[in-house]
Amino acid sequence: MKQMIIHGGKPLQGDIWIGGAKNSTVALIPASILSRTPVTLESVPRIADVDNLMDLLSEMYVHCDFRETTLQIDPTEIKMSPLPAGKIKSLRASYYFMGALLGRFGKAVVGFPGGDDIGPRPIDQHIMGFQSLGADVRYENEQIVITAPDEGLKGAQIHLKMASVGATMNIIMASVTASGRTVIENAAKEPEIIDLATFLNNMGAKIRGAGTDTIRIDGVDRLEAKVPHTIIPDRIEAGTYISMAACIGNGIRIHNIIAEHLDAFLAKVEEMGVVIDTDEDSLFVYPAGDLRMVQVKTGTYPGFATDLQQPITPLLLKAKTGEGVIIDPIYPKRTRHVPELQKMGASITVVNNIILVQPGSRLRGAVVHADEIRAGACLMLTGLMVDGETVINNAGNILRGYDRVEEKLRQLGADVVIRDVED
Repeated sequence: MKQMIIHGGKPLQGDIWIGGAKNSTVALIPASILSRTPVTLESVPRIADVDNLMDLLSEMYVHCDFRETTLQIDPTEIKMSPLPAGKIKSLRASYYFMGALLGRFGKAVVGFPGGDDIGPRPIDQHIMGFQSLGADVRYENEQIVITAPDEGLKGAQIHLKMASVGATMNIIMASVTASGRTVIENAAKEPEIIDLATFLNNMGAKIRGAGTDTIRIDGVDRLEAKVPHTIIPDRIEAGTYISMAACIGNGIRIHNIIAEHLDAFLAKVEEMGVVIDTDEDSLFVYPAGDLRMVQVKTGTYPGFATDLQQPITPLLLKAKTGEGVIIDPIYPKRTRHVPELQKMGASITVVNNIILVQPGSRLRGAVVHADEIRAGACLMLTGLMVDGETVINNAGNILRGYDRVEEKLRQLGADVVIRDVED
């Protein structure tokens, strides 16, 4: 088990660089097997999920070479191979292999996905999309077996009941080599969707409308990678460090951002009283004065991202006036960080899946547990704020989503170390 030990209360300052977007990367790596030629991805984050995906690729005889921030993937010798539940359950984003394998081979055998326990995240819309393209879907021995008809997948009109990022990405990957046109209505509009479409279009796919609620895909026979693809900056990592800078910063500049991807988050942070100067690809967060509580309600893009509701929570704990309210209709059960914050003295409760934050928390270091990625980030920021020692158990979850986090925090002056301990 990984354990993070923080000696907090030290003002942080300096510069920090944001890595490539995790939520793009975990789709782009599976999508790379659609190429008939080697793929180069640049600005790849050093996170545990990338290591896990490379392990899955090796099961299919796909060679990977990861150096610095460049990942080279050679799928030219790929072999169709079932992906067993054991490896899949450690990584929810492995479900993108369903669409990628279906698009490449016309068949996918994938164990049921795992990942963070933040409430129900069904894959029924993914399955509906595959079936609309003509695939047969069966469940056998804790595996999903998806098979295209002999004549191959055929384009279809698909309407999503909700704008699911995962379903949108999976259907795109399955349909890029289907015959005819596929239209996805009520598609997710997140920047990561555009990143995937750009990657595939540069390989010869014909995808239009990414970033809108209607995406049109005209199937092609073959995809070939011709140029490296640079992954967009991680807006969730950026938002997390903006919150940190406001919580405990003494002036921090955050580089490699696309500010418009953070509009809803920045609006809430500035409503609280945080002062931020934004440049073309960076922003500067000034030391925070007295802060006001706000109400946060998550939504699909361009709304407030569900992955940022936990990282903004330490900032609410710092506020002096009002009552903070966090409502997450996307994942209403995403509240398991709350009892851990209570161990640290936070005046925070959950009532009917709504998180309520009161001013006047007397925070202190404690031993806490990171149940998932963003909960871990929340506890990490709180630990950096408070005097004394905070120990975060199961810190491997933080490493799943945050690029070189120990190194980056130390560069800002944080006293933090990650170590291996026996479970």
